Amino acid sequence: MAEINSYRDLIAWQKAYALGKHVYALASTLPDAERFGLVASIRRLSYSISSHIAQGYGRGNTQDYIWFLKQARGDIYVLDTQLMFALDFRYLEEQAYRKAKSELDEAERVLAGLIRSIGGKGT
Repeated sequence: MAEINSYRDLIAWQKAYALGKHVYALASTLPDAERFGLVASIRRLSYSISSHIAQGYGRGNTQDYIWFLKQARGDIYVLDTQLMFALDFRYLEEQAYRKAKSELDEAERVLAGLIRSIGGKGT
């Protein structure tokens, strides 16, 4: 196991950051009419996940860390829901949604493992 010296060393953060970059770019393919709706929401969520992981890491106590990790996991679920709306409204192609969904699922899996590893319940 690699040594963790920074939140950037966390695989959960790395997965969330890569997901965020991909989904942020994907949001720009949505219609301009959604600029203040789905686009704004998806973009905010795209960087919120990795940001919550980083913030939790920096808190310095396990209880806060787990709380922020669970916030990140909640954001993954909200982002998944927003992308489902975009797919259902035909703003996203099925293939683009499936790729993002695969990344979301992997980020959630790794994040759940991190929560379990530091003692979080209810994963």
